[in-house]
Amino acid sequence: MPELPEVEALKDFLTEHLVGHEIVRVLPVAISVLKTYDPPLTALQGREVTAVRRYGKFLALATDGGPQLVTHLARAGWLQWKDRLPDVPPRPGKGPLALRVALETGAGFDLTEAGTQKRLAVYVVHDPEEVPGVARLGPDPLAGDFDEARLAALLAGERRQLKGALRDQGLIAGIGNAYSDEILHAAKMSPFKLAGALTAQETTRLYEALRTTLTDAVERSRGLAAGRLKAEKKSGLRVHGRTGEPCPVCGDTVREVSFSDSSLQYCPTCQTGGKPLADRRLSRLLK
Repeated sequence: MPELPEVEALKDFLTEHLVGHEIVRVLPVAISVLKTYDPPLTALQGREVTAVRRYGKFLALATDGGPQLVTHLARAGWLQWKDRLPDVPPRPGKGPLALRVALETGAGFDLTEAGTQKRLAVYVVHDPEEVPGVARLGPDPLAGDFDEARLAALLAGERRQLKGALRDQGLIAGIGNAYSDEILHAAKMSPFKLAGALTAQETTRLYEALRTTLTDAVERSRGLAAGRLKAEKKSGLRVHGRTGEPCPVCGDTVREVSFSDSSLQYCPTCQTGGKPLADRRLSRLLK
């Protein structure tokens, strides 16, 4: 799933390639991707793109005097840029293509989604706050006013485990499954530690890990073409998706805990005092 660093990089890429250009066609290929009907997609056509903004994991394309195109790539969605789009319009079918946006230059992009669970979402709205997922977002962790005190206030009284709290978009915007694993590994904390039970020193450690992990990921992705961002994300991860590999910090074996629709990875030596966490599939947990 694209998370804050990849969506931030997509925002920069699209700012460079879209702003100042006119949208001439917006072609829905998978009708289910469109979550709004007023304004219609055609209201974007003939409009110049004036800005591209990120809201958590959402991307918003603003147009001159018109509505905005907001998209969430979900778990398996992606944006594919093409310097020259095919001349023949795409046909609805069972393929990954969900939506095509064409510019006056002949360039444009496709929104695609792999797999059978179709969760990619597109909205045409006057204000991104009209999108429920945007309206409920918590603060952006890379914002200038997101300091340690704000993180401490957000976590105060939280009864959830750190892993779940970090992934809650209503608490902090933009962090998903992969970067929550990476942040907790950098902070040397168990994913199951209670968020509201952190000491002042632990809060400092978590804040520094959060900012450093996300900032470094953004910097690695900056300037890359859209098609290279997935590979860059994977290459930069230390523990997420690396079950069975040696931890790059201590050399211990990276372990996994699986859930019904996802999994987390962690290093026992770095994060849990050397004690493996029992897989949730076994219906028990070692703390």
